[in-house]
Order: sequence, then structure tokens, then C-alpha cells
Amino acid sequence: MSSPAQPAPADAAHVEGGVPAEHRVPEDLVLAGEFPAATREQWRDLVAGVLRKAGRDDLPEHAEDALRRTVATGVSVAPLYTADEAGELPAAVGVPGIPPFVRGARAGAAGVTAAGGADTDVPAGWDVRQRHADPDVAATREAIAADLENGVSSLWLVVGEGAVPAAALGEVLADVYLDLAPVTVQGGTAAAEAFLSLIDGRDDIAPGGSLGLDPIGVQATTGEEQDLSGLADVARRAMAHPGLRTVVVDGTVWHDAGGGAVEELGCSLAAGAAYLRALTEGGLSVDEAFGQLEFRFAATADQFTTIAALRAARRLWDRVGELSGASPDVRGQRQHAVTSSVMTTRRDPWVNMLRTTVACFAAGVGGADVVTVQPFDAALGLPDAFSRRIARNTQSLLVEEGSLARVLDPAGGSWYVESLTEELAQAAWAWFTELERAGGIVRALADGLVRDRLTAAWEDRRTRLAKRSDAITGVSEFPNLTEKLPQRRPAAEVLPAGPGGLPRVRAAQDFEELRDRADAAATRPRVYLATIGPEARHTARASFAANLFQAGGLETPAADGASGLEGTAVACICGTDKDYAESAAALAADLRAAGATSVWLAGKPSLGVDGVDGYVYAGCDALETLRTVHEQVGVKA
Repeated sequence: MSSPAQPAPADAAHVEGGVPAEHRVPEDLVLAGEFPAATREQWRDLVAGVLRKAGRDDLPEHAEDALRRTVATGVSVAPLYTADEAGELPAAVGVPGIPPFVRGARAGAAGVTAAGGADTDVPAGWDVRQRHADPDVAATREAIAADLENGVSSLWLVVGEGAVPAAALGEVLADVYLDLAPVTVQGGTAAAEAFLSLIDGRDDIAPGGSLGLDPIGVQATTGEEQDLSGLADVARRAMAHPGLRTVVVDGTVWHDAGGGAVEELGCSLAAGAAYLRALTEGGLSVDEAFGQLEFRFAATADQFTTIAALRAARRLWDRVGELSGASPDVRGQRQHAVTSSVMTTRRDPWVNMLRTTVACFAAGVGGADVVTVQPFDAALGLPDAFSRRIARNTQSLLVEEGSLARVLDPAGGSWYVESLTEELAQAAWAWFTELERAGGIVRALADGLVRDRLTAAWEDRRTRLAKRSDAITGVSEFPNLTEKLPQRRPAAEVLPAGPGGLPRVRAAQDFEELRDRADAAATRPRVYLATIGPEARHTARASFAANLFQAGGLETPAADGASGLEGTAVACICGTDKDYAESAAALAADLRAAGATSVWLAGKPSLGVDGVDGYVYAGCDALETLRTVHEQVGVKA
């Protein structure tokens, strides 16, 4: 047999280690090296071109500034972040477990990981804490057992009138291994005393719990000034149980009153400083006082703001500790993140599962030590077994299957997150120092400074909600008029707001109020959509108009021309700009002849169509429009 043909020997100059030059991997691999480098100016030109095509002729000097979005008082985010922004950030953000704790209060080295134990170099996850406030002792006891058997690692018990009875606290916790499951109570001195009486004499209480005292939060809610002088005495009793804290600096009080991330961080910092003064004046050392505080923050569906806010909070508290002379090892802020009540809706409550999942993800990435996911039906009343299961499983999936806790500070190094962390920290510190100059948080509450600031922040947010630039899925966008809401037992307000206290708000409240009014009408009110031309031409604006009017609980039957006006006296014309120029004025006249007393048009006012009373378009004040239409169709306020 003849041997197979052999390839001709390659030129030795083009072969190295048997690999031809054209197949050889270069020593330096440059990202996108095969493409010419893009500049920021080129990107800006492309952005400007897109915005002009969208009808934006009033562009600022840098086109991307038109895309900036407000996320907190005095803080907005840009559409693009690069290494240029990184050069403006503090050079030292630290490492996890070391001041300034931007990257987390938990260390990541083997043997010192707070959650992971000595045999691992990554944390096992955050503390999964479930909240219980059902006054039915048997039901609460059963719910606690189910939670602890299925992934919950600590308990949060709301104690007092309308919630868990203080006298029944022992019965509620009878089946709980208190040496394994940390317990936090909420309900003032009565709740703290009930829990201390239950554990007095025991030396095996699991660390990580709290007595939940927050007199400043009580003052903010009720308007009644509280006495801080007895905190140190309670703290000394708590210190008999290592790891049990006395005070919860509850930032959700400021969040629930309409404050943004800056207000929540600044007020919490001021409250924390006030508690430090009260504890040290009562005889505790600075380090002991720091060890008695836990902070509670709201986690929202704005995931990057939540991540950055938690990182900024740790940096700010470390700075307070540094100025107070506290040891570095006690300055790491212990954080309890709770999914926001403000973002929770009563309408289409199932969407709350998505909101709380995003918020929980953000809390975990942001480095919270403890996380509570509120059940999706929390705004409707007391949760049932299903909603509690979904709440705890949200965390279990992220920790166990999503492996979210295997990386400390996964957002660290992101130009966007680092820049946002810095901006929030600076703005919150400015607000904190303003409160201190005013005499502290207690004085600022009494003088109305805090109320004025929170009101301004809420009104700014409320404007964005009204214009739907902050959209609420299932409420202000994509409402479901045929939904059947789940029925829940009512949940009592454990700490009702007093006449001088701060309000409690929800983002969806104004739209839901309109829905409630429409639902209460004998016949559901309607707005007739009078379309022009083929479906392909009018469908975009007809869909937009239907979505807007349905957010106010209004049905939106549609047909060509004026033929379907029956059953309502309000109509909205939907078509293209060209169709409007040719026939919208005539159609408006036909609608009035058919009985319409008010005619709207889906498009901007610049269209200037004769015979039209109002316009609906992206960016219009949807709430004001809906209130006007409610009056036109006879819906009672």
C-alpha cells in the first residue's frame, strides 16, 4: 500500500510549538479589539438623533441629560456610566467586613464569615425573617411553626392591641427553640418587657434578635414626644443576653411617610445619633451603645437605588462611629431590609410578587444582614398561608437556588452603583447635618422640619406617579377591570397615626381611589373610543387611551366613527396625525350631534383639533384627566 500524502512542511518562521501563526492566540486580548474605539461624543450624537426622531427638539447641551431620571431628592441617574465617573469616586471603599463597610459588614475570609461559619469562605446567606401580627394566638403559633420548618430563620412579632397579645407571648413562642431562632419584637416598652420576662434567667438565647424599641419612630407616627431616658436601663437588661439588641432605628417610618432614599437615610442617621446620646448619657460606653442598635430600611423595586442606599447607609454609620470614637469592630451597621409598603398595591396584588422579588434581590445584593419579604396581599389585610409561603420561598429561591449570597457585594466596582452610592451618601449626610443643626431629630419633628421635607419629597414623587413616568403595573398601567381580589381578614393598625404624626402613603393610593369610586357606581362608567381608519392605523393610540382610562376604572368600548357612543356622553378620538388633520374635527362634530358632551383626543395639544375639549398623551397628568372624566360621567367623589 502506498503511504498517505504528507503535507508540505510549513515555514519555520510561521510555526511556533506546532501552531501556525494565524491560529496562535495573541498574548494581549483587547475587548472589542477588532472594532474601532467608540467615543462618548459618538454615543451622544446617536442619542440626540433618536430623541429628535421622537419629537424632542428642546435637547440640553448634552443629549443624554434629557434621559436622566430622578431616584431621590437631589439625586438623578444618567443613562450611561463609564470609567470617567469612576475617577470621581472615593479611592477607598474598603473590603467586606472592614471600615468603611461600603462593601458589607460581613467579612469574607475563611473562619471569620458571620453567616458562613468556620468551614467556608463565603456567607451562607442572610437571616430570613418573617413578620407576624395576627391576634389569633393559635393561628400565629401555627404560622410560626410552618415558617420555621420551611426556611425562615428568625421571627418578627408585632405585639400589642390588634396584634399578638403581650400576655400571650409565651404561648405564641412555646414551640420555638429560642436558642436557635432569634426573635425581634415590636410594640414599645410593653412588648420589650414581655419578651425580657420570658427570657430572664436564660443564657442560651440565640443572638440576632431585638427588643424593637424605637421611641423616635413612635413620636414620628403619633406626634407625641417620647422619653429616651430609660433606654440605657433596658439595654443593660438586654446585654445579659449576648447578641440581643435593644433599639431598632426604623427607617421605614420615614419611607412610609413619603420620603425617598435620601430622607430615609438622613433621618435614620439622626435617630441613630439621638439613641447613641441617650444610651451613653445613661451610662453605656460608646461601643456598648453601638452594639445595641439595629437599622431597618425599606427595599423597593428600584433595585439599584436600594442596593446603593444600603451600601451608603453603612458608610454613613461608620463615619458617625468614627467621629464618636467607637471601635472599628462595632461600627459595622446591622441592617434589616423590609420590602416596601409604599410600593405594595391593593389592586392586581399578584404583581406584588414581582415587586417583592426585585426588592429582595436588591436587599441581598446590597448586603442586608436580615431580610423580610412582605406577603403580596399585605395591603389587603392579614396574609394567608399561601402568601406567607410565597414570601419565604422568594428568599429561599434567591439564596439556595439563585446562589445570591455566595458573592459579597456583587455590585461593587460597577461604575453606576459606586457613583450612585456616593451621591446618595453625600445627599443623605447633608440632610443629616441639617437635622443636627436644627437641634436633632426630636426637635426637627416637633418644629415641622421633617414633615416639610418629607411632604416635598412625596409631592415630587406624586407628580411622577400622576404622569405615569413612575408606572405602577396593574394600577396606573395595564389595569384589569374584571379582577377578583382575594379576601383577607383586616389587619389592625398597631400604631395608629396621631393628629400631629406623619402620614402613611402608598404609591398606588390615588389611582386606587379612582378605581374604588368607579366600582361603586351602579353601572360601570364608560369612555367611548371613536377610531378613525383601519385598525393598523388607530390601534396604537386606541390602546394607549384605553390603558389610561381603565386606570380610573372606566370601560372603553371602541368602534369606527360615532356609531358606538350609546351608554356614555364622553368620547375619545383615536387615529393618526394625518387622519386627525383630515377628519378629526368633523368626527368631533358628529360625536356631539350623537349626544357627546365631552370629546377628548389621543394626541398632544399641539395638534390643535377644532371641537376637542382635551388631549391624552404620554406625559400628561393622568390623574387630573381621570378626575375630570369622572366628573363628566357622573362618578361621585
